[in-house]
Amino acid sequence: MRQTSFLLAAAGILAGGVTGAITTAGAVELRPIIDTHIHYSHDAWGRLPPPRAIEVLKRAGLRRAFVSSSSDEGTQKLYKLAPGLIVPVLRPYRRRGELSTWFRDKTVVDMLSRLLTKNTYAGIGEFHIFGADADLPVMREVVKLAKKHRIFLHLHGDAEAVRRVFKQDPGATILWAHSGFAGPDVIRPMLAKHKRLWADLAFRSSHASGGKADAEWKKLFLEFPDRFMVGTDTFAPERWHFVVEHANWNREWLRSMPRAVADNIAYKNAERLADWALKGKK
Repeated sequence: MRQTSFLLAAAGILAGGVTGAITTAGAVELRPIIDTHIHYSHDAWGRLPPPRAIEVLKRAGLRRAFVSSSSDEGTQKLYKLAPGLIVPVLRPYRRRGELSTWFRDKTVVDMLSRLLTKNTYAGIGEFHIFGADADLPVMREVVKLAKKHRIFLHLHGDAEAVRRVFKQDPGATILWAHSGFAGPDVIRPMLAKHKRLWADLAFRSSHASGGKADAEWKKLFLEFPDRFMVGTDTFAPERWHFVVEHANWNREWLRSMPRAVADNIAYKNAERLADWALKGKK
């Protein structure tokens, strides 16, 4: 029953989800969007086959999508079909359920090393790491791999984990997943101190409502116009229902921002990061 419901919902998206979202929201400007937080993990493949997943991303009007998956096979399935659309990111999870164990599994380093040599990637992640766990041996090796391959780290964790990674490698490039689920008072000093820190806004809504950016968040966006990106976070197959809707929600609230800043957050910041990481790798 659950699988049938998923396919019916996905079919609805493909049949007219974009038009419906635009009609509901009114005359929404079709600003380009790069979604920096997409997963296409093993439990989504049968429910939403690769061609349909690509179609969802296209119908959302995405210029590109940062994709990481458990396992990486999901990312490769989409990248093979649409290399111009997919920005491949290497996740250190083979299956679901490893988010609290991967950083103690020494075999992860060998897996990442092998795949980084074999395939093209813009980053390593999204991975979960918090506090002092960022200094464990496996995580230290991951930081070294990112430096060696000149790619970013998509880190889901607290400010302490981010600080510890930058202490290991002051030149690291980090995309902070969900902006650490922190508020502007925490994010601001982190961005001020770490010039190679970017932040995605995936799976959060506190920064905007009613089609407008929140006042405190707007101040933060104006202070750091080149550091934020948007994302959906399809952490479960059902989250693919929201890719189109979320792209249009972003288009709506971004209209309350100055055009140059809105374009940066919508796609230009992500494009610069992806182009930096993929330069010379294709």
